[in-house]
Amino acid sequence: MATIGDVARVAGVSRSTASYALSGKRAISTDVRRRVEDAVRELGYTPNAGARALATSQTRVIGLLAQFLEDEFAPAMLQYMLGVSNTARELGYDILLATESDGRNALRRMTDSRMVDGIVLLNVAEHDDRLPILRDAPQPGALVGLPADCTGVDVFDLDFEEAGRLMVDHLHRLGHRELVLVSQPEHVVERGGAYVWRLQNAALEAARVRGITLHAVFAPSSQPDVGRELHALLDAHPHATGLLINNEAAAAALPTVLHERGLSAPADLSVVGRYSDEFARTFSLPYSSIESAPDRLGRMAVRELVRRIEGQAGPAEPHVVRFVSPELVDRGSTAAPRQG
Repeated sequence: MATIGDVARVAGVSRSTASYALSGKRAISTDVRRRVEDAVRELGYTPNAGARALATSQTRVIGLLAQFLEDEFAPAMLQYMLGVSNTARELGYDILLATESDGRNALRRMTDSRMVDGIVLLNVAEHDDRLPILRDAPQPGALVGLPADCTGVDVFDLDFEEAGRLMVDHLHRLGHRELVLVSQPEHVVERGGAYVWRLQNAALEAARVRGITLHAVFAPSSQPDVGRELHALLDAHPHATGLLINNEAAAAALPTVLHERGLSAPADLSVVGRYSDEFARTFSLPYSSIESAPDRLGRMAVRELVRRIEGQAGPAEPHVVRFVSPELVDRGSTAAPRQG
């Protein structure tokens, strides 16, 4: 990859003159500026971001790669993005956000140009094609989400397996013996959303061990489809006394669905979701839930990333994989099943 020194050599000027020509910090003659610009085009040089990067090799910018996918509920993704950006700001870093669909290209552009000091990845797939690029980059990386291979990056995620077990165990203790689990759309799993099957598989195994019938289904992530699907599920499983929701769009639609059916929680149906407390407040959700902790996960990822950027973590210090233990927030939507 071409450097500012290469540009200066081809243009026949000093390194500092080439830097001033690109940054505009000092007056440079038209002829010299043209020669520097010609050298940039010839070499395919991408300048570092700003004067600080030229002087210190640091930009005080963290790259955040996130996507608003059609098969995921956008307000839920915003919670993770805010957790990252707020923590970065507290630590004196700006955020450069990339939301384009070609995550590999965005990541390569950020890292090759030295626009950022480190990278945070969201929407992490089980076999994420951005990871080989991140591992080869000179900047450190942190993930919110668990890939199959965690080599070379720091990883932070909710313990979705424990979350699934906790949801089932909570309703089992109350006496429920038939439940419905509503997950994200199936194509989320197909594109690598391992958090869906991690929770689902653990819940199914916990139900099997405890003698509970658990109907595990996938549901859309947008209205009005998700509302229609919830109606269909309740029609298909009239004896189910508990509803587990690992789908934010379904959680947001549920109050309307229950109202339309003349049902309430927990009198007619116990409900446990998986979303953040902020999400519950935003959508006025009255249901008990597993805290998804997007703020905490974003804070953990950024703090560890900044440790590596600022040299507080030595080059030989192993990377970490840390899980947030699930916590059940009781909002009074669960009780023993109604008899008769």
